[in-house]
Amino acid sequence: MDIETDWPQIKQIFKQAFRSSFHYSIASISDEGEPHLTPIGSLILCGAGQGYYFEKFTQQLPRNIKEHERICVLAVNSSPWYWIKSLCKGGFCTYPAIRLYGTAGVLRKATETEKARWHKRVRRLRFTQGYKLLWQDMEMIRELHFDRAEPVRAGRMTQALTDSTRG
Repeated sequence: MDIETDWPQIKQIFKQAFRSSFHYSIASISDEGEPHLTPIGSLILCGAGQGYYFEKFTQQLPRNIKEHERICVLAVNSSPWYWIKSLCKGGFCTYPAIRLYGTAGVLRKATETEKARWHKRVRRLRFTQGYKLLWQDMEMIRELHFDRAEPVRAGRMTQALTDSTRG
């Protein structure tokens, strides 16, 4: 997949993945060379190849990207209905998952627009105690820059999708 031309499709897969699991996974590398996965629920994709997440609860991820800025974000559509329909049909209508490769950029204060996008995402939960404890005061974001997208293929279940992207 091409970051520029396929960005709308990439964003759609990310949207479906978030609806089904409420998070993405960001892979980073520790100083010891060990892979580390961090679940992130606040990642938001913007223009082609750009995104950010609110860095509030992460501990290991910021330490890792100080030395190794390369990251990989995995988004998986884990909706049971999506999987049941696809299994019955014998094929996926969209890729079940996608990886975005890139770099973690600067940590900075979120703009009002960025905060508003976040609050729009979680607005249905604003009356819960958890909302107030977790998400009310999101302030700092980490910019992300993606240079490559790789859909997750599942053999014959994604064959039609793979064939259509080649042609």
